[in-house]
Amino acid sequence: MFHEYKNVIEDGDLVVVYSTPETMSTVAVRKGEVFNNRFGSFRHADMIGLKYGTRIQSHTGRGFVYLLHPTPALWTQVVPHRTQILYLPDISFISLYLDLKPGKVVIESGTGSGSFSHSIARTVAPSGHLYTFEYHEPRATTAKREFEEHKLTDVVTIEHRDVISDGFGRTNIADAVFLDLPAPWDAVGAAKQALRKDTIGRICCFSPCIEQVQRTALALNEHGFAEIRMFECLAKDYEFRTVPLLDIDQAIQGKKGNFKSAKSDKKRKLETDDKPGESEDPTTMIATKPMDQVRGHTSYLTFAILAPVE
Repeated sequence: MFHEYKNVIEDGDLVVVYSTPETMSTVAVRKGEVFNNRFGSFRHADMIGLKYGTRIQSHTGRGFVYLLHPTPALWTQVVPHRTQILYLPDISFISLYLDLKPGKVVIESGTGSGSFSHSIARTVAPSGHLYTFEYHEPRATTAKREFEEHKLTDVVTIEHRDVISDGFGRTNIADAVFLDLPAPWDAVGAAKQALRKDTIGRICCFSPCIEQVQRTALALNEHGFAEIRMFECLAKDYEFRTVPLLDIDQAIQGKKGNFKSAKSDKKRKLETDDKPGESEDPTTMIATKPMDQVRGHTSYLTFAILAPVE
């Protein structure tokens, strides 16, 4: 389901219920059940047969939600957190630098909550494969069940294994290796064995502390990796609001639009007759500014390549 798309919701499907950008949840649609939130009650039976992306109104008439098709990006926002997870800025950056695309074989350790695993599976499908390892058995069991429910077992193989002491158990098969471990330097040797020797192999280590980066870089260098580089992704969100549009005389007088007090108090409308590009009020305009609180450091990303053996 996560690496394929269907148009119509059927009984048993997983649906992402979108209320607001900050409020989303997953629902396994089953006839006879009801989903409740602050906007009211939504019967599962009413969802069956609708197209993904449909807006459905609650039976109380207090509001509506959107029924979205599950994707790795949406799953990252609704996944149950069993560990710290990777978010979209890091996920997209890592996928780019590891050159992930359909047909690639990737090794990941550890699986954790499976946020990045879903993105890798979607990226390498249908002809590629992800081998993911988790040393914590309950987490591995839960992730395996989720992969089965999300119909990813043809693309993902998960194994409960301590890769630092036991290695990956695979040699010369991977195009890329991703390590999210407390001591990734202890798994660099196993990663080198798992990488293909007939092409350039790529590795990424996800570490929250700079001391981990230092030890990992030394281990990568000792094992013959090259082009060792470290990055940090810092994303900046912007908010937009409607503010007064001052005329020339007001600007000369030094008047300024108050961004903080200009937040609209209008409730979201179920229907609108506005045409694209039309402004409701010619004396206002849309303005943007960075959010007051910006999400800071997540982790450092250490990349390296392994040259092919001639």
